[in-house]
Amino acid sequence: MATATTETVMETETTETAMTTVTTETEKAAVTEKRKPVFTKVDQLKPGTGGHTLTVKVVSSKTVLQKGRSVSQHLRHTRIAECLVGDETGAIIFTARNDQVDMMKPGATVILRNAKIDMFKGSMRLAVDKWGRVEVTEDANFVVKEQNNLSLVEYELVNVLEE
Repeated sequence: MATATTETVMETETTETAMTTVTTETEKAAVTEKRKPVFTKVDQLKPGTGGHTLTVKVVSSKTVLQKGRSVSQHLRHTRIAECLVGDETGAIIFTARNDQVDMMKPGATVILRNAKIDMFKGSMRLAVDKWGRVEVTEDANFVVKEQNNLSLVEYELVNVLEE
């Protein structure tokens, strides 16, 4: 009688293991399925937003900070460049950091993935942090509209009291 009970328990464990395996394979299939990126135009950017994917052309690039390893060997080499980038709807200053500086050559077309808007002295700056990606792509066939520079617009934080 004891052997029948042991066989039933073993069958139950095997069935539970098989069900668990099917569930995890279904979950993996759902995770690997990626959604298509939604490309944003420069004139649609607003302060404090993030998660933007843009295709932009680099107009100019200027290095504003370059720190070497003179202080300590354990600190990283830091480079920051301000680049004017844009598309056919407008332009904005992009803050490039470290390896991103090398990709931002004037005339190059880049795709900025998971870009965010940072506020610097009341104006908008586009940035890509460690969770985003900068990719050089083939040249785009648009002319950058430099007259609509969103970084020249100053914003002021105003507290609104509700009555």
